[in-house]
Amino acid sequence: MKIIEVSERNIDLLEKLVSIWESSVRATHLFLSDGEIEDIKKYVPRALKEVPVLIVSEDESGNSSGFMGLSGQKVEMLFVNAQNRGKGIGRKLLEYGMEHYSVNELAVNEQNPLAKGFYEHMGFRVYKRDELDEQGNPYPILRMKRSQEA
Repeated sequence: MKIIEVSERNIDLLEKLVSIWESSVRATHLFLSDGEIEDIKKYVPRALKEVPVLIVSEDESGNSSGFMGLSGQKVEMLFVNAQNRGKGIGRKLLEYGMEHYSVNELAVNEQNPLAKGFYEHMGFRVYKRDELDEQGNPYPILRMKRSQEA
């Protein structure tokens, strides 16, 4: 597996990353309805274009398997294709962000306990809980910082 910082965000790449996003969300965000996923999906290409740093993981065949978006020292998004979960891709992406961008903060849905556990395993701790998500929906968000930052 290799980690690539993406500079050119063309349509083909965005379509692949939206597919990874959807695969990941359907596997991990069980609290969202199909309609909610489809609604959110409309905004994903714009978010991928606008996030300041976009990092993609590729397998040996050059297929994208996961991605992470960063803004400053904060993880804005991290998604791994459902069939590639549990293979260390998320860990490698997050370690890359911590090493190259001093990543020390992120947010995760409270109703995604596997992601929360993963981030805790990686040294992040909850420092704040928001009742609503960024769209104002009743899906609590946990704000996390690396333990030495919290």
